[in-house]
Amino acid sequence: MQPARATKFGAYVYEDGSKYIGDWNDRGRKHGLGHVQLKDNTRYEGGFSNGLCSGLGVLQYPDGARYEGEFMEGWFHGHGMFWRADGMKYEGQFRGGRIWGLGLVTFKDGSHGLPRHEGFFKDCKFVQKKKCPGVVMDAQRAALMARIQTEQT
Repeated sequence: MQPARATKFGAYVYEDGSKYIGDWNDRGRKHGLGHVQLKDNTRYEGGFSNGLCSGLGVLQYPDGARYEGEFMEGWFHGHGMFWRADGMKYEGQFRGGRIWGLGLVTFKDGSHGLPRHEGFFKDCKFVQKKKCPGVVMDAQRAALMARIQTEQT
């Protein structure tokens, strides 16, 4: 069986009011670049693979929370940046939709907490202090590339 590839571009409005505009594969799944707007006004722009968010993308929630970075099989996965609606920011690694791996938290006031919240996170919990400027740079780069990609679609 050959891997799916983008074969056409189009739009679809789902029964619940959600909308998709973008590339589709020959199996009728979102595949390539596209935009989704859900009924609650959550928006995703970026890559898709066989119907799921994959590659680089930007996810914007109605409350102002936002994720920019890498996705895999519909989850935040890899490097990225997440801003909560209250202004807190996390730059680092994600796994299966959760903060998991090395990263840095920045609070709304620009501080990083006491002790400094930089190091290893497991399931969204800070567990070990460790400097990780390379990971933070990789997260910033992934977020920038996701924004650039969405501006070009």
